Amino acid sequence: MTNTPTLKDIFGERLRRARTMRGLSLRALADNLGGKVTHAALGKYEKGQMMPSSGVLLALSKALGVRPDYFFEREAVTLSGIEFRRKASLGKKKQDQVVEEAQEFFERYLEIESILGLKNLALPCVDLTRVDSAKLPEAVEKAAAEIRKVWKLGLEPLSNVHELLEDHGVKVKQVDAEDGFNGLCGWAGDVPVIVLANWLDRDLPRKRLTAVHELGHLVMRLPEDVDKKEEERLCFRFAGSMLVPKERFLGEFGRERRFGQVSLVELKAMKAQWGVSISAIMRRARDLELITQDHYERFCRNYSANYWHKNEPGEWVGSEDSSRFRQLVHRAAAQEMITRSKAAGLLGISLRAFDAEYGKAG
Repeated sequence: MTNTPTLKDIFGERLRRARTMRGLSLRALADNLGGKVTHAALGKYEKGQMMPSSGVLLALSKALGVRPDYFFEREAVTLSGIEFRRKASLGKKKQDQVVEEAQEFFERYLEIESILGLKNLALPCVDLTRVDSAKLPEAVEKAAAEIRKVWKLGLEPLSNVHELLEDHGVKVKQVDAEDGFNGLCGWAGDVPVIVLANWLDRDLPRKRLTAVHELGHLVMRLPEDVDKKEEERLCFRFAGSMLVPKERFLGEFGRERRFGQVSLVELKAMKAQWGVSISAIMRRARDLELITQDHYERFCRNYSANYWHKNEPGEWVGSEDSSRFRQLVHRAAAQEMITRSKAAGLLGISLRAFDAEYGKAG
């Protein structure tokens, strides 16, 4: 027989999650509360042994940056399928913080969709589990083409990957994290989610590639014998194909490159048009066998010698933001389906800040 969690149990678990989300120890949280409660008492709260007073509850809410009702929500979102990539250099504490921050945001996102009665869109799935290993690269190209077809994207450049993902049911959250972390993907129940590092806003082509790479992990089912390194390579190929379809790439780059020479001017022009880094363009050229492995390795050495990994030539002018979540909250508030206070809480801002940005058109 399953025991029904008590209010103390629910509060304790939510307090632990909120503390983890902020990367605080019990002692650090107690310090932030300015002596209102000891770390020992906080530990008892988390174990479900006691409840705080209303004053302490409000202090906890302020210190942890969550609305008071957060601590009593019973249907918490739990992320599944989360896996930090091998090259992610985050410690365990920071990984837990990233996951909790993402879970808290996706809870709010799914809550406002539920209030508005919106249904989640099904994400396409491309089954490659029976494909021979030698044929996987071409199968991945076809998988990207299939997603473009299903989403009716044609062969044109993607103007805003973030908006595109959210328009097709994938929830996206950006988090503060060190340069050693780019992104991850997973599921909030049956809803696909992607988490991206805020620092990627300094390099939008890389942000776009990372987001679509994570999409590859979500939509492709690869054979079980594909190791992690090969899986990453195939997902990057998927991303390259989604961002610059094979037919268009062959036309832009050229099917035959005599002596394998490629000018920087060409690469910068493609970057400006497609929103893809020159590094990814050359990787794509190698994947499609338009340049030799020797030429690609020479390019990589030159790329490193010129420190282009820190300041790559060329630029892409575009946006990689999405206002969908904010729009949905304002829509619910305008229709009086939620109070202004609830709307502010969902957005994680003060009521005064919400009132400052809220306005009725008529």
